Amino acid sequence: MGREKRFELISGLQGETLVKKGMRRKRRVGEQIRITPNLNVIKIGGHAAIDYGRAVMHPLLEEIGILSQKHQILLVTGGGGRVRHIMDVGIDLGMPTGVLAELSAKISEQNAIMVSILLSKYNGIRIHTSDLLELPSLLKLGMLPVMHGTPPYGLYEHPARVGSIPPHRTDTGAFLIAEVMGARNCIIGKNVNGLYTQDPHVHPDAEFIKEITASELLGMNLADMVIEPMVVELLKDAVHVKEVKIINCHVKGNIEKAITGKNVGTIIRAA
Repeated sequence: MGREKRFELISGLQGETLVKKGMRRKRRVGEQIRITPNLNVIKIGGHAAIDYGRAVMHPLLEEIGILSQKHQILLVTGGGGRVRHIMDVGIDLGMPTGVLAELSAKISEQNAIMVSILLSKYNGIRIHTSDLLELPSLLKLGMLPVMHGTPPYGLYEHPARVGSIPPHRTDTGAFLIAEVMGARNCIIGKNVNGLYTQDPHVHPDAEFIKEITASELLGMNLADMVIEPMVVELLKDAVHVKEVKIINCHVKGNIEKAITGKNVGTIIRAA
């Protein structure tokens, strides 16, 4: 028998390094698939809502449960006060940023478990990051999925520019989920009416920002923002999510208004 020829795998990226700028421009063709184009990703923070307990959470989850019967919803949980505590302990002990990310994830996971149980009568189901690609099926089955918002970087979390607090936290996780799933809305629920120039709980005269672009907001270099700065950074280059809505989730009706496109809270636009 003669020598068999080597099989060559022909690829448009053959011989490329995957970092050359010209190659990346050349391969940017076609649209990315929107896996769940009608999905509304709603993030409820621990500090913003869950830590308030029964008085806030029971009516809030009842509202979300009822809305899930008409709209596709993925509920994303934050960590809250317990995250702040473990961060403080970890920082004092000299824990690296990646370890702090691992620790904080456990707490937002605990909140996801509790929230999914509270939503049992509305088919609440706790899911993990590895279950995201099951969302189309879960939604068609009438489920209301709940997951924690800490991005799965874990020990591989990006180093912080200043200090050691992980830059990718639960606001960022909710945004990244919405982006990769091609969601219709990314709604961040807080305990204030939206974005202000300063913390309105401390500065009652703080100016309310109803609408702003990501670049404009970053240019303001605010000392304190109600949303994680990394969300604003990522929004500039997003493919699917072109705006993030910040609302007061303590006010009944705000979530439905945000889902249906009514002007409520603050809208941060990509451009």
